[in-house]
Amino acid sequence: MSGSAGHDSAGSGYVVAVDLGATSGRVMLGQVGPGVLSVEAVHRFPNQPVHTSDGLHWNILELYRNVLVGLHKAIGQCPELVSVGIDSWAVDYGLVRGNRLISSPYHYRDERNAHGVELVHERVGHDALYEAGGLQFLPFNTLYQLAVDGADGLLDESTAMLMIPDLLGFWLTGEMITERTNASTTGLLDIVGGSWNATLIDKLGFPRALFRPVVNPGTVIGPLQARVATEIGSESAVELVAVGSHDTASAVVAVPMTTRKAAYISSGTWSLVGVELDEPVLTAASRDANFTNEGGVDGRVRYLRNVMGMWLLSESVRSWERDGQVIELSELLAAAAEVDRPVATFDASHPSLMPAGDMPSRITELCRASADPVPETPAEFARSIVESLAVAYATTLDEAERLSGNAIDIVHIVGGGSQNALLCQLTADRAGRTVLAGPVEATAIGNVLVQGRAAGFVSGSLEDLRATVAETFAPVRYEPGKGGMP
Repeated sequence: MSGSAGHDSAGSGYVVAVDLGATSGRVMLGQVGPGVLSVEAVHRFPNQPVHTSDGLHWNILELYRNVLVGLHKAIGQCPELVSVGIDSWAVDYGLVRGNRLISSPYHYRDERNAHGVELVHERVGHDALYEAGGLQFLPFNTLYQLAVDGADGLLDESTAMLMIPDLLGFWLTGEMITERTNASTTGLLDIVGGSWNATLIDKLGFPRALFRPVVNPGTVIGPLQARVATEIGSESAVELVAVGSHDTASAVVAVPMTTRKAAYISSGTWSLVGVELDEPVLTAASRDANFTNEGGVDGRVRYLRNVMGMWLLSESVRSWERDGQVIELSELLAAAAEVDRPVATFDASHPSLMPAGDMPSRITELCRASADPVPETPAEFARSIVESLAVAYATTLDEAERLSGNAIDIVHIVGGGSQNALLCQLTADRAGRTVLAGPVEATAIGNVLVQGRAAGFVSGSLEDLRATVAETFAPVRYEPGKGGMP
């Protein structure tokens, strides 16, 4: 297993982190205990949405099948497994009536969301929504999606809304709950009080019964159902534990911050750029800057802004491959690092870049609109994308510092983007701050740590957990001015 601290493993235990991203999923076997922290992938699989006649959906049944496959492999490797925790992307959900999923969960990139924005804002303006939930405006936020379902007649008192990790957890245990960090991304949770906002729910015409009880990370949900245990080959009780089920909440647990003067960038398909606070920031300036206040583990607030992430690069690669080009990502990034002429930077969060499709053409249009030089080769496009992300990161970090009053000296980049040396160095250069990169599997590590603490294998505050991460997974350091930008 990767990341062992090398200490005595007495008193440690084994748990499984199911980590579902927007393009891929993984089932990770973790060992955690005093001085022991390691994760190992036992099953990886793609997450490919499906277009049907009514829109873009997640293939939730295939995801669930792969979760079971991964759990079977984990049990085969480690029969003494004690628990499992599930995290995923935010905002999306399934509707369950009785024990039946009544429609396949929609993908947040589906075009129906624009109508949902209209429906909600006819009743409640964005200013009031921000005051209540503290969320930045994103057209795919859960409440907008629910408004479309309501208009389609899918919501009633017999229906439950389950976020993606909670839906999978329901199939595993039979228990219907909503984990708090993911609930905070719906726009319907009172960001100050921490409970469902009944006043807002009523104003939007949603049935109150739609919303299940909210539980905190670390809550033991219950044992796996007998038929599930049989299918995965478990002969002992394995419990489902609520973790920071919004993947960023789990990732932030494993950010090896040793000072409060630190920011994080959880860099994957999306980039989540921000700081950890004790209280939300609900000012008009924060709202206008489109910063969000989301729930973190142990009652912390993840004050951040969503920035487009490696989606820009991965979707560009798909476009080139559809045209018959053979692209190897590491070679592409190496070539991008060698680009010696200035390249255009563009708004990495421009709405035109949201849908799937021909990303290079859209980037070309943005460059032309601003009279910037248009990239000509895949290497130049990749350099332009990475430079633009670094600019967006730097701008967001400056605004997070100004709006929160939290000074930022160190920037931690975790997740897949932490392996992108060009991105890390350019972020240090553009932000004028030291960047510490890693761990790559921060989300799974944070998931494992919360389970380990619930089981009693480790104890302490988030700071104590992060100290273990810092000791176990040495970050790579990038200093400003070392990138040799043209």
